[in-house]
Formats: sequence, structure tokens, C-alpha cells
Amino acid sequence: MESPNHTSLDSSVFVLTGIPGLEQFHLWLSLPVCLLGAATVVGNTTILAVIATEPALHKPMYLFLCMLSTVDLAASFSTVPKLLAILWCGAGHISASACLAQMFFIHAFCMMESTVLLAMAFDRYVAICHPLRYTTVLTDTIIARIGVAAMVRGSILMLPCPFLIQRLSFCQSHVIPHTYCEHMAVVKLACGDTRPNRVYGLTAALLVIGVDLFCIGLFYSLIARAVLCLSSHEARSKALGTCGSHVCVILISYTPALFSFFTHRFGHHVPLHIHILLANVYLLFPPALNPMVYGVKTKEIRERVVRVFQKGQGTGLKALE
Repeated sequence: MESPNHTSLDSSVFVLTGIPGLEQFHLWLSLPVCLLGAATVVGNTTILAVIATEPALHKPMYLFLCMLSTVDLAASFSTVPKLLAILWCGAGHISASACLAQMFFIHAFCMMESTVLLAMAFDRYVAICHPLRYTTVLTDTIIARIGVAAMVRGSILMLPCPFLIQRLSFCQSHVIPHTYCEHMAVVKLACGDTRPNRVYGLTAALLVIGVDLFCIGLFYSLIARAVLCLSSHEARSKALGTCGSHVCVILISYTPALFSFFTHRFGHHVPLHIHILLANVYLLFPPALNPMVYGVKTKEIRERVVRVFQKGQGTGLKALE
């Protein structure tokens, strides 16, 4: 295999360079990546185990949380292993088919997560604004259909991108200055007309981020109006408390996503390593922090986790006696 900087690499191979300009810090950067990856696996599997084993938590809000944890785990497994291989030993070579597969899964899972966050906002809207209709609106069948819709939406919206890229020729360089096969990072290497790729990528992003953020904002504006109409201060505090964890998760998920989206398309003067760091924050932080937010702010999950740890400590003490 020739040098990653050579422009005549095998057409079936791409090279991920990691974070350009920060190569000397790759080993150190792998430490937070490891910690975030471990937190993602431990946190989300804990959430899934707690909800699965506690019948009292088999409610729409927690079932949507299970969907979110499942998507976060899948997205993490799509990025973290290859990212660590690049940071640890510079193993950035990736076949074209594997690159397209990684691109598809990463972006599709991000779209699925956005759909689940929208569903969770709808759940809070129905629970607070129409509490008497909550059990009839969000039935198990409806929840299952929402889960299927999230998967289908993410998959269908992302499916054309790999086919649009396959029609392109890469006659100059196959070196991707990134830590993963990001759609626009690959498109920028192509020699032909990339306008269909750019237009479709922008359209898909706006259909997901734009539409979902608008609907989430609409739901929470209706929630805020309903809460302000409550006469009891305790009732207002309780209603806002049930939304607090979800609002935090929305901020954690969408803030780095918007930064990455706008800097990639409009931030031409933003240093490349800053953009790539933001893109990795977008992929690594939400899956790791979401379980912590729900574990801290959701009383039922927090109490269940505490009971599990207390039971484990009690078993360990008995074994030592």
C-alpha cells in the first residue's frame, strides 16, 4: 500500500487521516474517546436492563428511552472501533464498500435518533396537555409503529446517498481528512459533478433537523402555555420536571449537530481540525451523556439503579462474611 498522501491509491480503498493538524495528540485524544465509548455502553445497557426488568417502567416515556438507548449504542458501534484504530495505530485504510456502509449507518442512526426525540416530545405533549387521552393515544401498537417509522425514515432518507456517491469518480485523492466516512467529506474528494450529492445531502438534513426541531419547538411551546395556565405552583413544578431531562437531551443532541452542520457548509474559515472535533462531539457526547441525564433526573430510573447497586453490595458483604 502506498503512502496515504499519494493521489493514486487503489480506487477500492480510502484513507481516513484522523484529525489533521493534531496527529501528535491522537494517542491522548483516544483517552476521552475510550471513556465516552465505555460510558455509552455501560450507561445505555444499564438503562435498557433497568427498564426491561422493571414492569412499572413499561410506559411510553420509558419505551421511547429504550429506543433512544438502542440507537445510541448502534451509532457508537458504527464509529468508535474505527476511530480508536485510527487514533491508536493510524489504521485509517478502509475499503470503499465499508466506507459507504459506515456512512449509511452513521447518518441513518442520527436520523433515527432525531425521530425518537421528536416522539418523546410528542409523548410529553400528550401527557401534559391531554392527560386523559394519554393511554388511548400512546398505545403499545402506536409506540411500535413509531419505532418502525423511525427506522424506515432514517434508512430511506439515507439510502440514496451511497448510490449517488458510487456514480462519482475519485481521480485525484482518496484521502479523507476525517475520522469517519462523513458524507460531505467523501463528496468533496470527487472529480465530477457533485451538485446532486450536495443538494440531496442538504435536503435530507433539513427534512430531519429542520422539521424535527420545528415540531419539537411547537410541542414545547404548547406545553409551556399549558403549564403556565396551571394554578398550582406544585403542579407547574411537577409538569416542568417531567420535561427537564428530555429538554437536556435535546440540547445535548442538537447543539453540536447544528454547529457541525453549519460549519461544514458555511464555516469556510473554521480550521479543519475544529470542524472534525465538533463532528466527533456530535457523535460521541450525546450517546454517553443521555443515560446520565435520564439516570440523574428521572426518579424511577435513579431509584431502580440505586436498588440494584445496594443489592449487589449486600450480596458482596454476605460473601465476605
